[in-house]
Amino acid sequence: MRVLVACEFSGRVRDAFIKRGHNAISCDILPTEAPGPHYQGDVFDIIHDGFDLMIAHPPCTYLCNSGLRWLYSKIGRTQLMQIGAVFFWRLLHTDIPKVAVENPIPHKYAVEIIGRKYDQLIQPWQFGHGETKATCLWLKGLPKLKPTNIVSGREQRIWKMAPSKDRQKLRSVNFHGIANAMAEQWGRDE
Repeated sequence: MRVLVACEFSGRVRDAFIKRGHNAISCDILPTEAPGPHYQGDVFDIIHDGFDLMIAHPPCTYLCNSGLRWLYSKIGRTQLMQIGAVFFWRLLHTDIPKVAVENPIPHKYAVEIIGRKYDQLIQPWQFGHGETKATCLWLKGLPKLKPTNIVSGREQRIWKMAPSKDRQKLRSVNFHGIANAMAEQWGRDE
């Protein structure tokens, strides 16, 4: 299966699919942090190259419910939200047969542009990580992910992360357990 992992610099989801024998490539405006197939640039440069599955992790800065209070605090943030939501919508409505778009819980203004609510809400603690981070999945042609390893001892490490120059980047990295579940469950030949 040809797999595109859009807006991923960590290589975690890409590498989970490669380990299962798929032809996977990550794409981001940032360079990859893990050696492997990666296109550094605009995902729309390669999105129509015959992929069977795309998993996308678009930026959530202006779309997530947790940032709603800041939406009107500075000039330009509303326009950035609109641009981000249209980017999200374009990913979701690509002609790739199987699509999953991942983001935190969105606010109502983003949902209005995206056009619909998410199909599933997952947590890292459902996939072997003892922490909370509500993650929404918008699905097209894919089943909902099934939990693989429910654990206790749930921390809010991501939410409590101290400010730093790398905070946004660190908060966006996917969990290995979720990446492996995606590859195992969505990478099956049907």
